[in-house]
Amino acid sequence: MAEQSGGPQVPQTLQNAAGITWRILVLLAGLVVVGLILGQIFPVVFALFLAMLVTAWTSPVMNLLNKFLPKVLAMIMALILIIAAIVTILFIVVRSTISESSKLVSSLQSGLSDIRGWLKDGPLGLTDEAINNLFTQAEGWGTTAAKGVLSSAVGELSNLGTVIIAGSVFLFGVIFFLLTPGKIWGWVISWLPRSIEPTVDTSGRIAWGAISGYTRGIVLIALADATLVFIGLTVMQVPLAPALSAVVFFGAFIPVIGAPIATFFAAVVALAERGPVIALLVILLTVVVGSFDGDVLQPLVMGKAVSLHPLAIIFAIAAGSIALGIVGALIAVPIAGAVYGVAKFVTGRDPDHPFPPPALPAATSTAS
Repeated sequence: MAEQSGGPQVPQTLQNAAGITWRILVLLAGLVVVGLILGQIFPVVFALFLAMLVTAWTSPVMNLLNKFLPKVLAMIMALILIIAAIVTILFIVVRSTISESSKLVSSLQSGLSDIRGWLKDGPLGLTDEAINNLFTQAEGWGTTAAKGVLSSAVGELSNLGTVIIAGSVFLFGVIFFLLTPGKIWGWVISWLPRSIEPTVDTSGRIAWGAISGYTRGIVLIALADATLVFIGLTVMQVPLAPALSAVVFFGAFIPVIGAPIATFFAAVVALAERGPVIALLVILLTVVVGSFDGDVLQPLVMGKAVSLHPLAIIFAIAAGSIALGIVGALIAVPIAGAVYGVAKFVTGRDPDHPFPPPALPAATSTAS
């Protein structure tokens, strides 16, 4: 006993750190197991997630129509309106891109040639070998990304049975998410121990609020970004303004970095067609639109749906793209926002949702 009492003592700080570490490791191990299981049925899981996104777009319209129409008819009309809006937007964007694609490629090539000349003859004074290596690396990155997207898409679509199953899950998921969301969530909650039902219920609602708020908001933000860029390019008389704004529209679905990267193409076209001064003004336009997006549009449209720091958003996009390619980059931010919202709640840092939450009423499991 004397030796034990007189032996070296582990500092309390180290004990606390060790306790937190092994708990985190157990949690990560559980998440890895869940990820491996979900990876085996990824097409079905993705179809279900896509159904949730469509539900987020459709439910406000359905709720509005449900004031005048029966619920099923309101759902059908809302889906028709949402599908028509998506098809119309895609038709306009794709048509403008295809109709001017050849000229867009030509302008990009000319602009890149001007950049190559500036790198060689400008203040940097790079050699031809250094410039070729730089462009080869950039081309390699782009080719690798494109091949990854195409190979993953072809791989998932090559199995007709998988497409049919995933399509069926998507269709029925949208229908039942719209018609009976309360019953579905109540059924899930009913399988849990009563002691954790309130926590899981509140966590699920917070996660859904983040995902649905982001999903609805990002479409409006993409439209606003593309419109602002189109107006700016038109005022500066930059050719191919419709096609370039369409590129910005698609790029805006990847927050923080998507729209600026897409607007880079507009700057290259402006350099080739209108000279360096207009190209600099286009870069300035990118900064202005990005600031308006981050400081005005996102807080106004999304509110607290995804209250993540830009650095956290970039990290989530990078992690998502490494894990799942372009699909991961698109869905990383809403998932990260949902995880962050739930983490704030369960650690007692969310003023809007005190922890622990109040007990659920007995009828929760049969809620409609």
